Amino acid sequence: MARRLAAVLAADVAGYSRLMGADEEGTLTRLKSVRRNLVDPIIASHRGRIVKTTGDGMLVEFASVVDAMRCAIEVQEGMAGQDAAGLSHTRIEFRIGIHVGDIIIDDNDIFGDGVNIAARLEGIAEPGGVCISDDAYRQVRDRIKNVFDDKGEIALKNIARPVRVFELAGVKQPGLKIVEPTNKLALPDKPSIAVLPFQNMSGDPEQEYFADGMVEDIITALSRFKSLFVIARNSSFVYKGKLIDIEQVGRELGVRYVLEGSVRKSANRVRITGQLIDTGTGAHHWADRFEGDLADIFDLQDRMTENVVGAIVPAMERAEIERATRKPTDNLDAYTLFLRGQAKLYQQLADREANREALRLFKRAIELDPDYASAFARAASCYAFAKTNGWLAETEDEISDASRLVHRAVELGKHDANVLAECGWTLSLVVRDLDGGSALIDRSIALNPNVIEALNWGGWTKLWLGEPEEAVQRFTRALRLSPLDPWAVRMRIGIAHAYFFLERYEQAASLAVGALRETPDYQAGLRIAAASNAMAGNGEQARKLVIRLQDLNPVLRLSKLKSVLGPYRHVEHVHRYEEALRAAGLAE
Repeated sequence: MARRLAAVLAADVAGYSRLMGADEEGTLTRLKSVRRNLVDPIIASHRGRIVKTTGDGMLVEFASVVDAMRCAIEVQEGMAGQDAAGLSHTRIEFRIGIHVGDIIIDDNDIFGDGVNIAARLEGIAEPGGVCISDDAYRQVRDRIKNVFDDKGEIALKNIARPVRVFELAGVKQPGLKIVEPTNKLALPDKPSIAVLPFQNMSGDPEQEYFADGMVEDIITALSRFKSLFVIARNSSFVYKGKLIDIEQVGRELGVRYVLEGSVRKSANRVRITGQLIDTGTGAHHWADRFEGDLADIFDLQDRMTENVVGAIVPAMERAEIERATRKPTDNLDAYTLFLRGQAKLYQQLADREANREALRLFKRAIELDPDYASAFARAASCYAFAKTNGWLAETEDEISDASRLVHRAVELGKHDANVLAECGWTLSLVVRDLDGGSALIDRSIALNPNVIEALNWGGWTKLWLGEPEEAVQRFTRALRLSPLDPWAVRMRIGIAHAYFFLERYEQAASLAVGALRETPDYQAGLRIAAASNAMAGNGEQARKLVIRLQDLNPVLRLSKLKSVLGPYRHVEHVHRYEEALRAAGLAE
């Protein structure tokens, strides 16, 4: 295999899955037109070689990094000019990353860190933007008139060392398109904060779960304070691996403060840095560094959380701070296994094998610490995730194990709002103890009104109990606490169910169809969209949705619907669902 030095340009279409979900044929037609009429001719004019394409992306090799940079600028300017009048939800926008380095050539394909770094840079570029490495920047800074913003060293996924990144400043100037936020959320009437993903500065991608777990612990500790408005983990982690504009984060999440930081773990030592920033002014209210032995990790986290709370709410009582920062286990190995299990769940919420591995890791954590309430609760929730995705055979052993895990978790964590929320969901959905499960969720919300899982799953339990108005309130509150949550689609589908049972069929249909543009294969969304359209008199649309539903689940029939739906208390709600899907064309 030959090697050579080359400039590598990686590009892909931002939001491609969403665009394809909304309009497959239209998206493909627009993308082919852009490639044929704009992108490919520009690449050729700058002497680039298209190595390969991957549906929404491409990999291009250049002999000169200056040629690669000029090509990227011309493509982005051309896209901005060509699509300036396009609708925001259908607009095709490229993200581009450029690196210069050693590559391996094998059968006309290229490999190596030179390629991998370019691909990671493309992943953190903004839509319509260009990110380049410091190696590329040194070659172009005196040859390209455009201005670059120094974003500092960024830990890129699966790259051994942090890379210093420069962003083409032209993406914020006339000539290149700016994507401005369309909605600005109003600030809550109490101190509000988002804790952003900490950078993993360890140089070891396998330690990513450690940094993520630390952030989650800080979010959990802060959310216990009823006097704070704390953005949920899933919305905060939308910004993971991206270049952050603090002011924009404040607008998109509707918060006054942002906490950001980094974790460096080496041998038996760990260093945590953090800074608290006002999103409106950019002022730094607090910054500190905490360093110590790995065995003291819980104490370091406690100290950081205490300092953050003290900076935001000076009047907070010391005793409440100490209570809020108590850790669920003192066993570091059990804690590490717990974090690895969480990472599996969050990375692959719809992956059957990842779910099984998460359950195995949580159970190993329980073996090391038999009093670890959070591990019991997470293990139980693996059964609920499996039920939601249709992976659970619902054997007597599975249901019995889920019930055992729930009851032990509640016994150990009866004052932990997160534990109660997870156990309430699993008890309702898997064990079918709706009264017991909803009671646990109500206790969770009473303890901590900021637990996003309690509000989300509590919305579903209210639906199953036949209380759609209360369900809407809980889903709405959850969406406000976590406006960018990947699970926001499920919350909107929950509201669509509530509207269906309130006989507001047009609203239910509109909301469900809109949510499906983001996750077109979500079966609960397809079911309620088809049922709502049928009841609203949109028969043709309802039939199309049922056809799509049966493509995904060929064995689904009306006779099996009860086993798919949640544990609805009122028979008439199930009958209405059945009648609506019968009208939509679902077979008996």
